[in-house]
Amino acid sequence: MTQTLTLGHSPDSDDAFMFYALAAGKVGDGALAYEHILKDIQTLNEWAREGRLDTTAISVHAYAYVADKYAILSHGASMGERDYGPMVVAREATTVRELRGQTIAVPGLMTSAYLALRLCIGEFTPQVMPFDRIMEAVVAGESRYGLLIHEGQLTHEQHGLRSIVNLGSWWHEQTGLPLPLGVNAIRRALPDDVKRRASHDLKASIEYGLAHRDEALAWALRYARGMETKTADTFVGMYVNRRTVDLGDEGRASIGLFLKRGAQAGYIPRVPKLDFVG
Repeated sequence: MTQTLTLGHSPDSDDAFMFYALAAGKVGDGALAYEHILKDIQTLNEWAREGRLDTTAISVHAYAYVADKYAILSHGASMGERDYGPMVVAREATTVRELRGQTIAVPGLMTSAYLALRLCIGEFTPQVMPFDRIMEAVVAGESRYGLLIHEGQLTHEQHGLRSIVNLGSWWHEQTGLPLPLGVNAIRRALPDDVKRRASHDLKASIEYGLAHRDEALAWALRYARGMETKTADTFVGMYVNRRTVDLGDEGRASIGLFLKRGAQAGYIPRVPKLDFVG
């Protein structure tokens, strides 16, 4: 008998690419079915605190608050690298030091980008707004600074904005590791065999997308908010890659270090030993 799991992920091109094969029935042995629930990452973070979904995309930052309810799946992570990641942008050039104490538009107080920026610059005043409004708010002068977590990382210069700090580069300089941004998590209360099957299905979906890139990208473009195909392909490549197929030792180590430093700085609760499935 098929068991249905609720599966939460964001309506973005990288998540759509990752989950394409599952949504289209290209992978899976029929033991599990998935009800895809598309919400922005801040909503998914909040729902995870309630344990609302069986498996869900969440920010690594948010995991500090849900570790008692969820284990981390080894597949489906999004990582910043030495040359890309969330960034703070502005209309005029300034220094990273000058960001401290300023008001900065952010996509949510439980996002990993927010925690990374706290670790990078210390105290500032967050101005919370939907992630897809931040770039236009900076362009329009509604916000002096904005923290970008999606395709604005690639397109901000087209709108006359300057990058002040790239948090993927900053974290790599600090640690030599990728910056952990998002993971997929699964409810601890589920039977172990269900967790293992879900892990297998997610990995198979990611591998299918990477092996059938044009097919999966065509699906992902439905969620690309008007991005050109080339830009969407670049963005997907940034956040769906070998680290997404499996976290690996570096990915696991970086998640642990990121949460440890957040706890040491007093920004998040201390997280017990991390548990990974798959």
